[in-house]
Amino acid sequence: MNGTGPPVHGGSARALRRAVLAACALFDRLERVFSGGALRRTVSGMLVASFVLALVVIELGRRGVFGGRLAAALPGSHFYAVALVFNLLLSFEVAALVFAIVQSVSNAAGRQFEIFSLILLRRSFEAFAGLDEPVHWLQAKEATLLMLGDAGGAILIFVALGFYYAVQKHRPLSGDQGDRASFVVAKKLIALMVLAALAALACQSLWVLTVRLEAHSFFEAFYSLLIFADVLVVLISLRYSASYQIVFRNSGLAVATVLLRVALTAPPPMSGLLGVVALLFALALTMAYNRFAPAGREAGAVAGSGGPMAVDRALTELDQQR
Repeated sequence: MNGTGPPVHGGSARALRRAVLAACALFDRLERVFSGGALRRTVSGMLVASFVLALVVIELGRRGVFGGRLAAALPGSHFYAVALVFNLLLSFEVAALVFAIVQSVSNAAGRQFEIFSLILLRRSFEAFAGLDEPVHWLQAKEATLLMLGDAGGAILIFVALGFYYAVQKHRPLSGDQGDRASFVVAKKLIALMVLAALAALACQSLWVLTVRLEAHSFFEAFYSLLIFADVLVVLISLRYSASYQIVFRNSGLAVATVLLRVALTAPPPMSGLLGVVALLFALALTMAYNRFAPAGREAGAVAGSGGPMAVDRALTELDQQR
């Protein structure tokens, strides 16, 4: 009765807008850092140092310098240093992949296949990590077959990705600029949540590795996280377009992520084969989408712009004024 209701609601809306703008600004800063050359040079230096240090520690362990539990946990092959540095490289690439969520759905899916192909190459080196040195054919022939299975799948994915990116047309989700900007804001918020979850996974993996001296299924857990993020993007996209072709394309690309998650747990060569099948599915899906989803129809199937959409446009205008 005292008329204080509307100001409280208005204050809550303004606080929400400020929080969203702050989150978007944080994402933009993080994206600039990850895409900058300075971080790349730093990561490269750390990878080189880690590789040399791992080689030295493995050599000292082979000479009996360490004892106790540490000596038992250290690998006996220098090839493990290659697998280790590939793990570190993939961890950085995985973090960079999260920023692709804000790009087109098709580009984000392509980045997932890129990471998967690098995981296959890393597993190729891991196949040799358990071999004694010097390497002899009798003990290496089984590992060589495993390596060929993973490396063969990786090269097929590398080639198919070229065709996948070549057929992309990147049509806008909506013909309304405010809707498109609002969708980008939503994806930035999703990406920040994925980054937070990724940081938690990294801390858990580091704890398991350093304290319990055990391996942790970091990449499997991350691809499981990507499945939920992809589904969330699909559901949010329904707000801006009800086009059957768009919903089917986005949902199909989420299915490709599920196939990649299954492929990570499959043994070679089945893991590489599943990855290739998933990419061929995404390629066929994209080609069918380009053929049967005209740009005019896609732009016309946009949700209404009243109500909450006015808040989204206000957020966009404020973001442009920063």
